[in-house]
Amino acid sequence: MHEIEALLGEYDRARAYTDDLWRDLTPDEVTWRPHENSSAIGWHLGHQAHVAHFMIRNLTAAEPSPDPELDGLMDSANPEQFRGALPTVRRLTDFRTTVAERVHARMGDIAAGRVGAPTQLTIVATHLLTALINHEYQHDQWISEVRGNDLGHALPPDPDCAHVRRIDGYLVVDGL
Repeated sequence: MHEIEALLGEYDRARAYTDDLWRDLTPDEVTWRPHENSSAIGWHLGHQAHVAHFMIRNLTAAEPSPDPELDGLMDSANPEQFRGALPTVRRLTDFRTTVAERVHARMGDIAAGRVGAPTQLTIVATHLLTALINHEYQHDQWISEVRGNDLGHALPPDPDCAHVRRIDGYLVVDGL
């Protein structure tokens, strides 16, 4: 159960790093796309949350989407040229916050044994959280490229944690 709690801390660390990458940007910078076949920072922000919700929903708890209208737009199966009509930054922020709260609630229930098949779901939860963290960092790399290369903003330092390192240029949580 402690592993789930530690991974939730790493999930929060990854989300905080994401926030460091975009919170100081203007709404125009968050929704700007370098070209038609690329995704805006805002799309990545919504996609990170969409995947977290999708994974939690389908692997541990069948619950409705917190914002069903965003599901199709934030799905990576949606070709990049159709990712331009983004919601407001406020709506993306609310979506991310709600999904993170749901991740914490569901993982907390699993860690506390308040689920059917608690031992099996604990194994699922640890792998699921690791995948969600690494997915967050995967998209952080792409957000970083637009932020730094295209928008000309400095990048924040990498998270300072013994369990987070770079592999193939991407941050990953490893060895927790």
